[in-house]
Amino acid sequence: MSQPLPAEIFKAYDIRGIVDKSLTADVVRRVGHALGTLALEQGQKAIAVGRDGRLSGPELSGALMDGICAAGCDAIDVGCVPTPVTYFAAYELGCNSCVSVTGSHNPPDYNGLKMVIGGTTLALDAIQDLKKRIEAGNLRHAKADQLGQRTSANVLDAYVDKIVGDVKLARPMKIVMDCGNGVAGAIAPALFKRLGCEIVPLYCEVDGNFPNHHPDPSKPENLADVVKALKETDAEIGIAFDGDGDRLGVVTKDGEIIYPDRQLMLFAADVLSRVPGGTIIYDVKCTRLLAPWIKQHGGIPLMWNTGHALVKAKLKETGAPLAGEMSGHTFFKERWYGFDDGLYTGARLLEILSRSADAGAPLKALPNSPSTPELNIKMAEGEPFALIDKLKAEGRFDGAEQIITIDGVRVEYKDGFGLARPSNTTPVVVLRFEADDAAALERIQAGFRAALRAVWPGIQLPF
Repeated sequence: MSQPLPAEIFKAYDIRGIVDKSLTADVVRRVGHALGTLALEQGQKAIAVGRDGRLSGPELSGALMDGICAAGCDAIDVGCVPTPVTYFAAYELGCNSCVSVTGSHNPPDYNGLKMVIGGTTLALDAIQDLKKRIEAGNLRHAKADQLGQRTSANVLDAYVDKIVGDVKLARPMKIVMDCGNGVAGAIAPALFKRLGCEIVPLYCEVDGNFPNHHPDPSKPENLADVVKALKETDAEIGIAFDGDGDRLGVVTKDGEIIYPDRQLMLFAADVLSRVPGGTIIYDVKCTRLLAPWIKQHGGIPLMWNTGHALVKAKLKETGAPLAGEMSGHTFFKERWYGFDDGLYTGARLLEILSRSADAGAPLKALPNSPSTPELNIKMAEGEPFALIDKLKAEGRFDGAEQIITIDGVRVEYKDGFGLARPSNTTPVVVLRFEADDAAALERIQAGFRAALRAVWPGIQLPF
């Protein structure tokens, strides 16, 4: 048995922790050793390694590659690139395995690992098994003359060429682009210029301190600069990327944020025009207007768990051409690889919008309902799951037409829905509400307030 690892870094969809506290170079090297062992057991010979723009990236990716090579597996350094480019490298280099060293949209002192071995994204039990493997010492130790080779490869040009070869804009466009000082800034401006866009750039310099705003486009306050730039320039649409480039935010000329579940409507109608009868997957946080829209456009709606790794697994299982999450992860299997890619999603968005003289019109025409953004109840570690278990067992929701429990508790009413689910990444309960009108929204929220307080007395609610 080897030294135990900090349990809190082994999350549901990735490994994530505070640099030099729970996530040290030694911990990452040990994880790399386990990943190299796992890859070799599955007949894989190499793992591509990319990193985002965080200050800790070079040290941690170096430690990861040392660990991979210690097992006798090769490590291919693809450099400082968006997470989707690391995923792309696994295909482009033919190695089928990759790790992105990224803290995604977390604060600057965080970092982590998103892992794909043999074409499968590691999640849930597979991540816990990795921890057990390391602590049990179940690792392959290569002899000195059989250590893995560490090489480097540049896949950025191939990635840009692939998108430019696939996506065609009907006309040139002028766009606001906010990279939030995340790693997307290293490539997105050049990519979108090649697609035929004139760019009003915001924070496209990669800076792991994130000096301007947090790189998380799911939060409205982080899109304020995009709204302002759209007002002050003649750009016709605004896009924003998260810290590692796998999620997209969208803002119309008049400053309306088009949330990802409505973006998914636009993409679904487009994809279903070429893949009639296709299944479209969406997570439990998405609008209830999605299912009828998908049916109306000849598709099969499928609600699924939140989490990029879980959605990817379902995409693979069903052969669906498209999936999306409320958080901004969109997965195109039609014409692309099925991984979440904010840059490619942005390109596909502009391809559709460029067909209209008014770029915002197709977005403004999408069905909409009064809804809340994601609301969070902050709790102690472990409490969110306990609360949701109690809510499933004891919660009373008068007037509910259906209660869906695939991921938390989603209560469907004739005129709206309410959702409470435990986050798999931070100790919070995530809430979301939507209804036909403000009165129905308030009624549904009141019902949830009563149910939550009944099962967890003294709970502090954000609504």
